[in-house]
Amino acid sequence: MGDRDGARDDAGAPRHRGPRMARDERRAQVLQIAQELFSSEGFHHVSMDDIAVRAEVSKPVLYRHFPSKLDLYLAVVDQRGAELVAAVDAAVAPLSRGPMNPGDGRAIVVAVVRAYFTFVDAAGQSSALLFESDVTHDADVRTRVESASSQVAETIAVALGSSTGLSREPALLLATSLIAMAQGAATHRFRGGSTLGMEESVDLVARLCWGGVAGLARDHAAEATA
Repeated sequence: MGDRDGARDDAGAPRHRGPRMARDERRAQVLQIAQELFSSEGFHHVSMDDIAVRAEVSKPVLYRHFPSKLDLYLAVVDQRGAELVAAVDAAVAPLSRGPMNPGDGRAIVVAVVRAYFTFVDAAGQSSALLFESDVTHDADVRTRVESASSQVAETIAVALGSSTGLSREPALLLATSLIAMAQGAATHRFRGGSTLGMEESVDLVARLCWGGVAGLARDHAAEATA
């Protein structure tokens, strides 16, 4: 069945009725509108009324899809997070098939940095919902918001560990550091903080990251053979 709005506004005047949509289509529409509003205004400055008005639906229709504003916010975050995880998986997976050589680590670093730059360029301001959320005072919410980065860090750590010989904990710490650097640089460039092109930016950041990873890998190899 489709969703339809025949409600009145707070003043009692008939509210403009939005077009009839299938349930999944309406949900996708609400998510898109909520993403735009949360990205531009922040969680605390957007109400369910704001979203209902933009979507041209009644609040009962909106609440049928999302029981609360927080549920809607987290659905938006989950959607963006899934896209980030998919982007990094797609970048790393072709390099992780089969046995890995020490030199493969650099290719992994480049692929991860490029994935973040590409994701931020495509997601635009909504990338801030994953990277700079204003709803992280609650530990459970913070864990949910940071879920995508945690999944990405595990993927990168496995690849770095295989290519450098580092054990899980050092590889995971390096993966987390790589994410922070790629994420920060990509966001900086998106916001007009750099006039460098995409590939030049990716190359510069990847070289900096790989220099550190390679140095640690060499030290680890030297200690292992000492």
